[in-house]
Amino acid sequence: MKPYSNDATNKIYDLLFCDDLSLYSRAASTGYPWITLFAEEPNGTELQTIIDDWDLETRPKILASNLLRRQGKQTEQRRIFAVIIEVGLDEGLDVLVAYEDGTARYINHTEKMIVWETKTEESNELVVNLFIAARTVVDRIGPWDGPRREAPSAGNIRLSFLVSNGLYFGEGPFDVLAQDAMAGPVIDHATRLMNFLVNTAIN
Repeated sequence: MKPYSNDATNKIYDLLFCDDLSLYSRAASTGYPWITLFAEEPNGTELQTIIDDWDLETRPKILASNLLRRQGKQTEQRRIFAVIIEVGLDEGLDVLVAYEDGTARYINHTEKMIVWETKTEESNELVVNLFIAARTVVDRIGPWDGPRREAPSAGNIRLSFLVSNGLYFGEGPFDVLAQDAMAGPVIDHATRLMNFLVNTAIN
């Protein structure tokens, strides 16, 4: 079951996780890095070049890392590419994602969206603090070995971490995880980033 009523919003939601290469098919003919990503047999060295390219946005790096892992090749251990926070509400789903490159996305339960591409000193600090909190969690848990689960139900929050060696996540009642020693700081910093995005969009 998809979390939103609008198909376009659901596609954007799925794009956040970078776990379905076919969703990026429109980019397949636009050159680097997509030519490598959509090759019939992607070259491992070229995939690693994409991952190591600091001038490239994060999402192709996640896709490249996923392909390398499917080839049985090890990427850099536990490099966090993205942090995704999903909050199930009675009215719908709120989703916030921050990427390693400092960009962010926010989908409100009303299906309104904020796409943050203009990195500032303040936004960079908020993302860095979120990733620092995420590191504490990732270093203490292991990757999920199954397919991505459906969005959390009302009252629950899910913290997902897109890491070089797989998908990590934790989920539970919002009130419980907000008080948790590991999850609480992640939720706090994610809330700060969300408030920044919303207030910046309004102003």
